[in-house]
Amino acid sequence: MAISLRGPALRHRAEGAGYPAGVTAETSSPAPAKPVPLLVGVTITALAGAALTGWGIYDMITGPFGDSAALGRSEFGGVILLLMGLLPLLAGRALLRLRRWGRTPAVLTNSLFLAVAYFMWTGSGLLPALAVPVAMLGLTGVVSLLNPRVTEALYS
Repeated sequence: MAISLRGPALRHRAEGAGYPAGVTAETSSPAPAKPVPLLVGVTITALAGAALTGWGIYDMITGPFGDSAALGRSEFGGVILLLMGLLPLLAGRALLRLRRWGRTPAVLTNSLFLAVAYFMWTGSGLLPALAVPVAMLGLTGVVSLLNPRVTEALYS
């Protein structure tokens, strides 16, 4: 016994029956606009994640061509960097979907910029000059992700 999927019941539902007036099966509510500070924080977090992931992949690829005594350390370090880079990327994706859990790893990632900038500042050569932009990126990321508009968007 075959069941027809083109019967009157399906046609009735497709025409909007069972929905409140003016609402059909095809209409959906527009996605809420994401605040600019959220997009700034997501961008900085995703860049950090992409940099860590790229560094991990680079370490794993160049490991076999380097010193054979350091092969294991290079491969293990590459895997660790790859995993450390995936968390900020996942956090950025979650924030774009307005998932609350993504803010904590994103703020943590941006806070680590400040520690890196401090040690760059105490270094020599070109490192102190690079410490300022790194610190500014970290501060911008933390401040933008803790902005009240971001909190409202994530918790509404």
